[in-house]
Order: sequence, then C-alpha cells, then structure tokens
Amino acid sequence: MTRQMTMVALCLLPALVSALRHEADPYTLEGRVYCDTCRLGFETSASTYIQGAKVRVECSDRNTKELLYTAEGITDSTGSYKIFIKEDQGDRICDAKLVGSPQEDCKLADPARDRSRVILTSNNGIISKHRFANSLGFVKDQPLAVCAQLLQQYELYEDEN
Repeated sequence: MTRQMTMVALCLLPALVSALRHEADPYTLEGRVYCDTCRLGFETSASTYIQGAKVRVECSDRNTKELLYTAEGITDSTGSYKIFIKEDQGDRICDAKLVGSPQEDCKLADPARDRSRVILTSNNGIISKHRFANSLGFVKDQPLAVCAQLLQQYELYEDEN
C-alpha cells in the first residue's frame, strides 16, 4: 500500500507543481522614463533618463472602466523600471503610467508620452511573461541650448530663405 501511495504521489506531484507554478509565476513589465530635454515629444540623443521616477500599472475592467489592479515601480540609475504583476490580467485594459519625477526641472508629464498600453495576459499567443512598455516621458521646463542643432539633424525646422 505504501508503495502504491508513493507512486501516486510521484505521478501527481509534477502536475500539482506545474499547476501552482502557473499562478505563482508573475509577469515582469519593463520600461524606461526619460526627460525630453528639447521638448520635441519623443526621445532624442539629448534626452536624459530619470532615476527615481515613479511608474504605476493600472488595470481596469474593459466595460465598466473600474480600476481592478495596481502595482508601482521606481526607476533605477538608468531610468529603467521593472514591475512584477502577480497575476494574469485577462481581458482587462492595462496601462503603465507616469506618477512623478524627482527631477525639479523635468516634472511635467508629456501628455502624448505619459502612459503606455501593455498586454498582461497569456490568452493572446504571447508565451513569455516578460513584457515591455514604450518609454514614458516628462518634459524639461526649458529646452537645452543644443536643441537647435539637434533640430537641424532631424530636419524639423523650416529654412528662413
């Protein structure tokens, strides 16, 4: 009888571990937060990355828009963050959003870059639980002097001729 119980346990144990691991294996969301030093609305070679910026993931019901899940993270010295999401968010709408910047001259969130839609479910064919958000950006109070030269490189100016 003991031998049969041992065999049953050995057969069931891997299935139980596998089933439990699926729920315990969190999603990892990574992204970066930058300061738009030229106030152009996108990252440039003059952009800097902000250490200590707060980012929040918010997931809401698709129909009612009720907030159902949140998680926060803080950027490291490279402006990068990792947020661990404990569970599959299924059909919920999830966004990585800027919360705040510690940089005094770069605290205004760019309305076009203050959030990034993220998919936090495995019900869409994505096998990996490692996800990436688009970069999020704050805008510098005053553009840097080098920005005029940078604009010429991007050809975002009109000739005065």
